[in-house]
Amino acid sequence: MELHKESNISCSSAAENYLIEKMNKIKIFSPATVANVSCGFDVLGFCLDSIGDEMVIRKVDKKGIAITRIEGFDLPFEAELNVAGVSALAMYNSLDLSFGFEIEIYKNIKPGSGIGSSAASAVGSVFGMNELLGRPFSKTQLTEFAIKGEALASKCEHADNLAPALFGGFTLVKSVSPLKILEIPSPDDLYATIIHPQIEIKTSESRAVLPKEVPLSDAIEQWANLGSLVHALHTSDYELISHSLRDVIIEPYRSQLIPYFDNVKEAVLNVGALGAGISGSGPSIFSLSKGLDTANKVKDAMHDVYSKTDIAFDIHVSKINANGVKIIN
Repeated sequence: MELHKESNISCSSAAENYLIEKMNKIKIFSPATVANVSCGFDVLGFCLDSIGDEMVIRKVDKKGIAITRIEGFDLPFEAELNVAGVSALAMYNSLDLSFGFEIEIYKNIKPGSGIGSSAASAVGSVFGMNELLGRPFSKTQLTEFAIKGEALASKCEHADNLAPALFGGFTLVKSVSPLKILEIPSPDDLYATIIHPQIEIKTSESRAVLPKEVPLSDAIEQWANLGSLVHALHTSDYELISHSLRDVIIEPYRSQLIPYFDNVKEAVLNVGALGAGISGSGPSIFSLSKGLDTANKVKDAMHDVYSKTDIAFDIHVSKINANGVKIIN
């Protein structure tokens, strides 16, 4: 694989790059993400700012990849069975190194939550290793390694969560083979509100409910919505964002797996949300709003719906994270 430099943090001087290459330990924040964004099934996603995992990666004398600590959720320590380990192995095996890496995972994103838990793991390990190596790989190349870990969780290779976690902001996956990722600007005053009902829907299970064929009229409507949403993000056209956040293909099927989905969607639209939909494969529900005040009203509306049920839930309000995964030490 051809290597080339691509900076992932705001360090540009030769002295700073030298210090990174000499580091033996790094702590990173790997963010949650929202995939699909209603009309962009498997290709569109955006990065969240206030929710994410933390990981510590260190160089060690022993060759290979070892996961030495996991907090938050019960996940495998065997690297070949762990999403972070699989992506790390994909990157490690592409190199000829005389040393190895240890990984600590502090898991804050619940697996199966629909906000990119597996993607955060897959991205975090390869980003941290890349930093300790002096950044030999580009973000696109890191995404290629991370796809191998994501496939362990979802049973297929897709990058709609991985890309925004690595690149930040909104991203569109033009193709997976060859991998082509497009970065899309987002309006300055755009906020996301996410409710996570404490139930689990596995990505593989949510894919099983989808139809194998769709009517041509639905496909045309979906293409139009996706194209207009991308245009609206480029032009900061909030009204067009609202008209574009419509899913006529996936949501009718997956929403049946999420209790009170229709109630939440109706409630948030009534308080001024631009739109709402299923985050990834669910069960989380996302909503986009213009301004923090509206985003908080959406939070209250979501709370009102689920507080009347016996289902535990979390709600987060987040600005769109323009930077993605980052060093925090």
